[in-house]
Amino acid sequence: MKILHVYKDYFPVLGGIENYIKVLAEAHAAAGHLVTAAVCDPGIITRIEELNGVKVIKSRRWATVASMPLSISHPLVIARLKPDVVHVHSPYPLGEVSAWLLKARVPLIITHHSDVVRQQGWLRLYAPLLRRVLKRANRIIATSPRYIETSPWLATVADKCRVIPLGVDHRRFAPPLVPFDGPPTALFVGRLRYYKGLGTLLHALVDVPEVSLNVVGTGPMQDEWAALAHSLGVDGRVHFLGEIPDESLPAQYHAAHFFVLPANARAEAFGTVLLEAMASGLPCVSTEVGTGTSWVVQDGVTGRVVPPLDPAALAAALRELLDDPVKREAMGQAARLRVEMEFTQELMTQRVMEVYESLL
Repeated sequence: MKILHVYKDYFPVLGGIENYIKVLAEAHAAAGHLVTAAVCDPGIITRIEELNGVKVIKSRRWATVASMPLSISHPLVIARLKPDVVHVHSPYPLGEVSAWLLKARVPLIITHHSDVVRQQGWLRLYAPLLRRVLKRANRIIATSPRYIETSPWLATVADKCRVIPLGVDHRRFAPPLVPFDGPPTALFVGRLRYYKGLGTLLHALVDVPEVSLNVVGTGPMQDEWAALAHSLGVDGRVHFLGEIPDESLPAQYHAAHFFVLPANARAEAFGTVLLEAMASGLPCVSTEVGTGTSWVVQDGVTGRVVPPLDPAALAAALRELLDDPVKREAMGQAARLRVEMEFTQELMTQRVMEVYESLL
């Protein structure tokens, strides 16, 4: 089978969608399929590379506006290819329209990673085309049932939607034989963007003075949140670790008692870091923002789900896990089992392949 993935970036660019495409593409290429990824690149010419069996076509990018590349060659490259299926990763207007222009010549699959949250002005202009793209799609993959229920875009095409959760390499994050026995430690992993809600967690730490916090990742909010930690008097317990090598990431999970993702907006559509934490045997504290975060984490079973932007509720959840080691361990074990049953990379790639095959 000839499979074409369409998005703006590919590895070594790092990001949740980029990693999702890489995992799918490499797994399907290893199974004998011909896999191509059509993406954009700031270089001066269109380039073709092969990475781990995947053909990567990087079209010249002239500029980037509202997070979207502007490229003349990108749609032309897509139009010349003759895949058996084309898999577009949304939101990505340039790729969506390029695939839509192929009309019914090739089955179109869209993974709807997230609604457009911030660029509402651009969305109003693009909305008529987006509706046509979704109508044209043969199948739409949502990463959680919660997103189908709450997205105004998916609600109109729910009959085309199939839930295929994201997956992680659960073996890489397997809990150590000897559990972490250091001082009470919470962990946050992710890009330091507004919707991650780290400010809420910093406020919550004021009420749980026993807990330290390790923050893995960088981003535009780092300086502001570091200043907030200082103003709240918790900076001695908050450690901004920056980016760390990928091979060192499991050790960060294994050096914590619980994981926290205090998201405050729908831009946090799923939270792959929750799966990494759960695979590591950690109970998770997440928030109810109407997306996959409150579906991945089962409140009272694999962790706690609290309202967003509520430091008191977040502090209470941390206190509950801190004060009851037996419950904390039981939740961590349940979290690990949930990943093994529902959220492995093998299950994800198998389920996506079943979608491809059903359309041929």
